[in-house]
Amino acid sequence: MTEENIYTGLTQLGGQTEMPQSPEAAQLERVSNPQADVAYCVRFAAPEFTSLCPMTGQPDFAHLVIDYVPGDWLVESKSLKLFLGSFRNHGAFHEDCTVTIARRLVDTLAPQWLRIGGYWYPRGGIPIDVFYQTGPAPEGVWIPEQGVAPYRGRG
Repeated sequence: MTEENIYTGLTQLGGQTEMPQSPEAAQLERVSNPQADVAYCVRFAAPEFTSLCPMTGQPDFAHLVIDYVPGDWLVESKSLKLFLGSFRNHGAFHEDCTVTIARRLVDTLAPQWLRIGGYWYPRGGIPIDVFYQTGPAPEGVWIPEQGVAPYRGRG
């Protein structure tokens, strides 16, 4: 398979693309993994993730860290950025947003392994951190710590 062939069919990369109105409307795109015979970890960090509180409509903010060990597919990063951005107008609790993102990635990519850490900033004085993973990490793959310190407030 040549390099140009793995990018055939991508519709969002290389041009102006509108932000999807909802996570359901967002299209996650994938490309063939040219290193599928090697187990390695891919990390995406989204330190400015936003969604809406479903009760008040007020914005909620999180630092997301997504780690995955790809199988045959890689997520195309612009489509991931647009998918994450589609939550800006989406009302859902922290737990639902975090797990929805993970499950959508798993459904699209069928990775060997995936984990997500949702480090949510406090609302009402309580930070909520949400963690999800598909199972034990594959043996022999370096999976670094997510590196997001627990919330400490001003102290």
